Amino acid sequence: MDIWLLGAFWFLLALAADFLSIRLKIAVALSEILVGLLIAFLIGLWLPQYTNFGSDVPWVEFLAGVGAVFLTFLAGAELDPQAIKGQVGQVVLIGLVGFFVPFLGCTAIAYYLLGWGLMASWLVGVALSTTSVAVVYAIMLELGFNKTRFGKAVLAACFVNDLATVLALGFIFSPFTWKSVVFIAAATLVLVILPKMTRFTFKRWGHRHSEQEAKYLFFFLFGLGYLAFWSGSEPVLPAYLLGMVVASILEKDNLLVKRLRAISFGLLTPFYFLRAGAFVSIPAIAKAPLMFLALFGAKMVTKAIGVYPAAKFSNYPKKDAIYTTLLMSTGLTFGTISALYGLSHKIIDQDQYSLIVATVIASAIIPTLIANAFFLPRHHLKTREKELPDLPLK
Repeated sequence: MDIWLLGAFWFLLALAADFLSIRLKIAVALSEILVGLLIAFLIGLWLPQYTNFGSDVPWVEFLAGVGAVFLTFLAGAELDPQAIKGQVGQVVLIGLVGFFVPFLGCTAIAYYLLGWGLMASWLVGVALSTTSVAVVYAIMLELGFNKTRFGKAVLAACFVNDLATVLALGFIFSPFTWKSVVFIAAATLVLVILPKMTRFTFKRWGHRHSEQEAKYLFFFLFGLGYLAFWSGSEPVLPAYLLGMVVASILEKDNLLVKRLRAISFGLLTPFYFLRAGAFVSIPAIAKAPLMFLALFGAKMVTKAIGVYPAAKFSNYPKKDAIYTTLLMSTGLTFGTISALYGLSHKIIDQDQYSLIVATVIASAIIPTLIANAFFLPRHHLKTREKELPDLPLK
């Protein structure tokens, strides 16, 4: 298919997803996933030669990857450490429990109930223990929670969860090598010197029509992303950390943040979310619906068993605890990355891959729909972060 025609088609789908989100009153990220899923299914029925409508074309894959990285960076940029001062223990507790309980629970379900092999079961545990910083951030931004202490704490807990997921994937399936040491050392050095260097650069050469600030940030995102990929990790991990260290700088430049969001949501993230939906194989689910339900139920139940008690222990009101649990039950980026890793290394087969990815995508849609329909904590929107004293959530 011609590159221009394919590009026009993808943006037509993105527009359709926007109108659908307005009509159904759901986050646009979710509507893009749904549109991608539906269109991939219909094209597979009527035009099988165009299955996934160009999702595997290199430039589409590249834009989707950059979208995931940039969205994760923006999520990290919302997390000024000062904003969760006094909540670090709560954030770490919720994030780690949100990883370990689903990791062990889903592994056990896959091994003992579904009869999958040991390594395939461990991979299921990793893939279904994830949360989705990208989905949660997109929803937080659209609803306005990104500027509240509650929203920042949830985003931070999601990051702790996904950091544990990345470490588990690395330790279980890929050995720690000298490349890992180089990546950690280089990333640490960059993250330490970046705040001062960014302040100087933006003050000395910023605010020009050439958008020098955006190019500067893209350089570091791509550079650290390459080092992460080269070392066997994932580019989205340093993107979140990079966002965190420049958060206090970006917070003072609302115009720059708006331009960065325009780049992300106008150009990049539609490819990411539409492509994610396109990877769901409805025929694979139809062949093994009980297996899909078992995996989806395992993720939802184990997340609830882990996150809800941890949130209540951290003095979250009931509605906040349920909303946090549902949002941390989402999955997308690291879940699909883990599944693709397992497929490419022959740890799982194609049918197992489709079931895992379908479960991950379903977890990006269903919990968020329930959370926003029935448990939306609107009281946090009445008073913005800057107007709040430094008090705990309750």
